[in-house]
Amino acid sequence: QFLYFIAPKHHQSLSAYSPSAPWLFAMADDETFETGDSGASLTVPIQAGALKKGMFVCINGFPCKVVEITTSKTGKHGHAKANITAIDIFTGKKLEEVAPTSHNLEQPVVKSVTLGLLDVVDGYVHLVDDAGNTREDLKIPEDKELAAKIQECVDEGKDMACTVVAAMGKEQIMSKDR
Repeated sequence: QFLYFIAPKHHQSLSAYSPSAPWLFAMADDETFETGDSGASLTVPIQAGALKKGMFVCINGFPCKVVEITTSKTGKHGHAKANITAIDIFTGKKLEEVAPTSHNLEQPVVKSVTLGLLDVVDGYVHLVDDAGNTREDLKIPEDKELAAKIQECVDEGKDMACTVVAAMGKEQIMSKDR
């Protein structure tokens, strides 16, 4: 607990005063503080020249996987350029970026976890991890083929594992394994 006080006119030792002195005020005990996330960043910096095929990079604010990268030679203005072609990991859209190899780009922190399929209810997929914890907050994928395979496994009662990819605050079921 923090204490704020207004010093008395006569400079005396604080120990001479009682904690209940009228000039001594304590912070309110009923204050609440909002809790945030763990402080982990959604992206980390990476130099454009350090990118390789298969790595992740943000292009126009979207998390993408690099499928091709070429570098041009140092030109008249002194910077070699990296020509980056990447695929959005959630939509599959092809995006391109050109940046000097010495400049920093954002690299998304991408996490992937495999969960077991339990059921599909009202468009939401029910999943379970190895510890037995369930998740019911992920929508069935928009990819019609993947959604059909998931529904088929549920209907037939087959065991199936789903890979859930999380990046930049978004989570999505990306694939299934039998």
